[in-house]
Amino acid sequence: MKLSKSRLRPWAHNRCWARSQAVTIALSLATLLCTGCGGPLDIVSVSGDVAYEDGTPLPLGEFRLKFVPLMESPDGKNFPRVANAVVGADGRIESVTTHKYNDGLIRGKHRVYLLIGDCPDDKPIVAEAYCAGETTPLEIDVAQQRKLQIRVPKP
Repeated sequence: MKLSKSRLRPWAHNRCWARSQAVTIALSLATLLCTGCGGPLDIVSVSGDVAYEDGTPLPLGEFRLKFVPLMESPDGKNFPRVANAVVGADGRIESVTTHKYNDGLIRGKHRVYLLIGDCPDDKPIVAEAYCAGETTPLEIDVAQQRKLQIRVPKP
């Protein structure tokens, strides 16, 4: 009678199984530790709309918004990025992107300005101040609101 290797060493199978389980647990823990809890710059999902102060949508078709963070780096290593948003022809904010497409805005205060390109018939759609990050009076606080209502005066 010929004995198989597994009958000669029954402990070998258990040892391999235990080793594979230990590797699986170690990889799972490493994945959990690497993902963390959102990091020092917390990003939140936002939605909303852009319109004139009376609620009528801007006659632009699709345009973009820029959100310039007004906060400092919390740790000296991670600096907040300027976010972009697409605004549809109906004025609804369709996507807000900071790092990855449609991930949202960094929690905190932001200065907001519009990127509208050329105005039809050379008539201004909004005052020029609302189209530059340095001069825009629009500010939002994402810690306070996730439903953004951005209103601009008619020129």
